Amino acid sequence: MQDIPTPLPAKPERFVDKLRFYIRKKGLAYKTEKTYVSWIIRYIRFHNKQHPSLLSEAHIEMYLDHLGVQLNAAKNTQRTALNALVFLYREFLGIELKDLKFSHAKKPQRLPVVFSHNEAIRVIDELRRPYKLMAQLMFGSGLRISECIRLRVKDLDFNMNVLIVRDGKGGKDRSTILPSVLHAALKKQIALVQLIHNQDIEDGFGEVYMPDRLAYKYPKSASSLEWKFLFPSNNYSVDPRSDKTRRHHIMDRSVQRAVKAAITEAGIHKHANCHTFRHSFATSLLQQGYDIRTIQKLLGHANVETTEIYTHVLGQGASGVISPLER
Repeated sequence: MQDIPTPLPAKPERFVDKLRFYIRKKGLAYKTEKTYVSWIIRYIRFHNKQHPSLLSEAHIEMYLDHLGVQLNAAKNTQRTALNALVFLYREFLGIELKDLKFSHAKKPQRLPVVFSHNEAIRVIDELRRPYKLMAQLMFGSGLRISECIRLRVKDLDFNMNVLIVRDGKGGKDRSTILPSVLHAALKKQIALVQLIHNQDIEDGFGEVYMPDRLAYKYPKSASSLEWKFLFPSNNYSVDPRSDKTRRHHIMDRSVQRAVKAAITEAGIHKHANCHTFRHSFATSLLQQGYDIRTIQKLLGHANVETTEIYTHVLGQGASGVISPLER
């Protein structure tokens, strides 16, 4: 249940607990919390576990230099660490930072690996239920694996052919395509969820985890079908905050293992994974002539520059250049 925030003491005393409490009070996504806390702990350990308030800007620069030079980290990795440390000092500790001077990472950004349409279908055909349907959604709707496993019954709108992604990256909701070709399979999956739900109620475990304080605001909704996860786990698990036994969703590592095995079985020799389906969704839309802003909205990218990287992946290049050999 790695997407459920760990419980905190009512009155946090430890530095990390205070930091987590502050992050949650600011309303940041739990994934952001885990990322920031992880980088801040690494920073503290790098400086022999000294309290950050005792460290200066020079110590921040030293750590960022270490990432960029000694560890040869990617630009995005170094940038994430920088964001975490800026949040630590400016937001949490209230210490203003001047212009930091450090060696920027030189490791180039790699182009994303994509499947051709044929390759994506071959991988999907090697998968069994429910992983096959999950891969179809990642490829057909451009979902991240974390977004796919957290889908709930209520997030599907068959009449409008719309799928709602709740609390995506950056804590934002967005809408994307719900392929009509998947309607029958999805309705069959919902019927299965209903059967499991009925059995859970009989066993006395009919509630599902609800984010934030929605369980208090809508106490009956936790036992309703609409809030059930579309891809429920085979087993019950214990919520670490409430100690309640519930049925959560399938874990991402189970999907990743199934997809990795399917890629091998399909005979595809690319460094591919679940996220490759999302990359392939974007490049496929570009090939069909959809504009970059539309694709950005469907993917939920904050900046169009992130989406534009897919223009460099297309077989004929972003400018439609044809090789002299082809002529």
